[in-house]
This record gives sequence, structure tokens and C-alpha cells, in this order.
Amino acid sequence: MISQRFQAPVVLPMDPEGSVLRDAVVDVDDAGRVAYCGPAATAPRVADARSLRLTGILIPGLVNTHAHSAMTSLRGMGGDLPLTSWLNDVIWPAEGRMRPSDAGSGMRLGCIEMLQSGITTSAEMYFHPEVLVEAALEVGNRLLVAPAFLDAPGSRWRDTLASIDKWIDADGLRFGPNDRIEIAYGPHSAYMLAPEALEATAESAMARGALVHIHIAESRGEDHEVRSAYGSVPRLLNRVGLLDGRLLAAHAVHLSPQDIDLFAHAGTGVAHCPGSNAKLASGVAPLAELRAASVPVGLGTDGPASNDDLDLWEEMRLAAMFSRLAADDAMALTAKDTLLMATRGGAAALGRTDIGSLEPGKWADMVHINVDGPQFAVGLDIPDTRLLSTLVWAAGSRAVSDVWVGGERVVTKGEPARVDRFAVQRSVAESAKYLNTA
Repeated sequence: MISQRFQAPVVLPMDPEGSVLRDAVVDVDDAGRVAYCGPAATAPRVADARSLRLTGILIPGLVNTHAHSAMTSLRGMGGDLPLTSWLNDVIWPAEGRMRPSDAGSGMRLGCIEMLQSGITTSAEMYFHPEVLVEAALEVGNRLLVAPAFLDAPGSRWRDTLASIDKWIDADGLRFGPNDRIEIAYGPHSAYMLAPEALEATAESAMARGALVHIHIAESRGEDHEVRSAYGSVPRLLNRVGLLDGRLLAAHAVHLSPQDIDLFAHAGTGVAHCPGSNAKLASGVAPLAELRAASVPVGLGTDGPASNDDLDLWEEMRLAAMFSRLAADDAMALTAKDTLLMATRGGAAALGRTDIGSLEPGKWADMVHINVDGPQFAVGLDIPDTRLLSTLVWAAGSRAVSDVWVGGERVVTKGEPARVDRFAVQRSVAESAKYLNTA
């Protein structure tokens, strides 16, 4: 039964064609799923449904395919260092001091920041996974949480792997209101784990149909030994069985044509993180080649200590600019292309068919774009290509007004509806003070 009707001058359902619907309606049923998305003129008659007439553009929630959002309390630390030094000398020592309460407050702020910019789903790889889930459920986000594990002094990858197995076996792969939470596996990388650990991860994930979220070929130097021994990281992952299941390859910067073919054949998803890769001078991922091979590619922010924000609109612009520069072609990646990557493409990279677009049966994760600003002074009665270009290149996150997850409003006029943002910010400030001095 339809419980809510949203009507807007423009709706972008993010169907495969990237359609632009004028004077359109999105109906949401009692379960929080889309029941209808299309022109108002052909919308079904509904009785007793709450009706909301919006003044701007309604789009699906953005999908952040790679993040460590609990790192908001580490923002700015080691900001001018290359990846290896940044990790070894700054971030990992700070994370070693991090308490569950620090991760919880950091994640709450990360959830708020993402919702305020229109990100409704994020794929998180981090420690203290239970508190990450608590934070997301409190703020209202949709979350794929992959507890991180690596083979380093003091770490016990077998224990973490067993705990993920137990968690999924007890609570199921997805749980929470509107299936808001999905549990995944988070092996950090091939250079921080032995093949034995990667093979064990593949076996556990395959047995449960779970996603494996892993850093892949992020910088030239980080995986030199892996490449020397196995030819490439993707070849190693194929050897241990990780390409046989659901795999999300974060970064995937340094890939050969053969690596891309492996990903394409396996259906491996890629999280493209142009902002973080550029800031850490890790390189530019072969986006054009990945897309040409039909590899599912979404966009990721990476962590707020390496990017340093959680703004997928910025990643859209950077992805388009880098792609155009690499191809010497201003048409290499259009505004429509980037919007599809940030929504439908992100869902495909995660192996999800229930998010990423406003189509019947999918969760009603939606973002209302305010057009009462300088960016849309020309109005909405403009050609579709110009409207999409204005949305991506000029408006971006600052135009996000309201956000719904599973049909529930979680952001109202730019502010979180469930939690006190200022209280969360104070909590993060206290955590940052402790982490900087402990």
C-alpha cells in the first residue's frame, strides 16, 4: 500500500538511460520501497497517502563505495605525506590508540556529513564494527560494514575472520530497519595479509554470499612484493578464490589490461576514489578502460583523513576531470555518466540490486536538491543535458536540502533529523584531543 507520494518538477530515477522526468511522482509503500516512479500524469490514483510537493530535483541517494568514515577525528593528520608514510608513521599509530567510543563518535559525525551531502549508503572498512553499526542506525544511514583485519604485530586476523563468520551466522547478511545494515569482510590488502588469510577469507565469504571489501593496487610501491611474486594483485586474488565471489576492489589504480580482463570476467566491482588517490599521489585509476570492459565502477570518498571530506559530488567532478584529461576528450565522462556512477554504478559495484535508483521495488533512498540558489538561477526549464551539467558542475553537495532512507526523512533542510549535530561535533573534538595526546 502506498503511504507517501513525492511530487517534484524534476525527478532523476537514474535508470540505465539516465532519464530526466519532468513533473514527476515517486510513490513509497509502507515498507519504505518505491512503488511508482514516473510522470504525474500517469501516476496511479492513491487514497490516504501523505503527499509532499517538492520545489526542486529529486534523485536517488548517492552510494559511497569506499570509506573509513569513523576517521573524522583524525582529519588533517599527516596531510602532506605520501601514502606509506601517512599510514605507518601517523594513521596506524593513532588508530592503535583509538577506543570504541572514539570510533563511535567519529562514525556518527561521518554519517551526518555523508547524509548532509546526499550519501545514503556507504561501504565502510574499519575497526570496532559494532559501534559503527550503532552509529549508522542512530543517525539513519544505510551501511555495508566490513570489519578490517590485517597481519601485523598484535593483530589476529583469524579471530576477526571468525567473528565476522559468527556475526553473519547469528544476525544474517542484512538486518535492521529496511535492511539498513549489511555485513561484509574487510581484509585490508594483499600486502598486509598472507595468501593463506586471503584464501580463508574467500572461503568464508563464499559460504555466506558476502561481499569482500579490499584495497587493491592503490600505489606503485605498496604491493611491489606481491606483484613480483604473483604477477599482480588481481592475479593473486584470482589464485586464492576471491574473484569467485562478490569482491569490491578499492582504488584499483595500477592495473594492467590483463588485470582489467580478470575483473571483467569475474564481475568484480571497483571503488574509484579520485580525490584520495590524487591527494596521496597514488595515481589515477584507468577509469576509461574499466568502463570499456564493463567492470562495475562506483565512486568512493575514502576516509576523511585522506581526502579529507566525505563529498561524493566532489568525486564526480574529479572523476570527470581526470578522465577527460587522460583521454584528451571533453566528452570522455559526461555529467550523466558521473551521476550514474555515483548512484546506480555504486550499487552495481557493491553487488546490490535494491539501491542506487528510483525504480519499483528498490528502497526509497532519496535526495531533494534545492534549486533556490545562484546555481539554478536560470530555472529548470532548460535542456536535460544543461540541467544535469548544472547539477554536477555547479550545484553539488551545497544544494542538498532533504534526505530520506527507506522512505524516512533523516535530513531536513540540511540538518540531521535524528541527532544533535553540535553534540556529535563536541564528542569528536574530545576524541581528537585524546588521540593527539595519548
